[in-house]
Amino acid sequence: MESQNNYSSNKSQKITLTLVVFFLIVSIFFFKSNIFQSTLQLRNFGNLSMDPEIAFSNGKPTYLEFYAEWCEICKKMAPEVTELKKDFDNEINFVFLNVDNPKWDKFIKEFKVNGIPQINFIDSNLNIKTTFTGFQDGKILKESINYLIE
Repeated sequence: MESQNNYSSNKSQKITLTLVVFFLIVSIFFFKSNIFQSTLQLRNFGNLSMDPEIAFSNGKPTYLEFYAEWCEICKKMAPEVTELKKDFDNEINFVFLNVDNPKWDKFIKEFKVNGIPQINFIDSNLNIKTTFTGFQDGKILKESINYLIE
């Protein structure tokens, strides 16, 4: 009788464990786009970026962001920054420079990057109007872009 109770208990534990694992896998699959969206958007910044040399010579204001793919704050801000790029892409240049890429060292030194993300708003005359370091709310970034294009 006792061995039958142990067998029944083991069987229910296995069923419970199997259900938990199943629901965990289904949840990850269902929510994967939300979980990894900001990481994927941040990795795509390099593809979204205009070449800085072109941006600084075409007479348009520039949003310049220094970031790193491992930066949690950068990941958190990536969805809003991506939306801002969609909204203002025709009015200003968007330049995204990964601080881990040595080819951007010249700009990292020129703009005195001492933390990430660092965002510089540069007017059409190449004057830095505003610099932010660290987390910035999307509303503040949008207001800064509007100020830049006025």
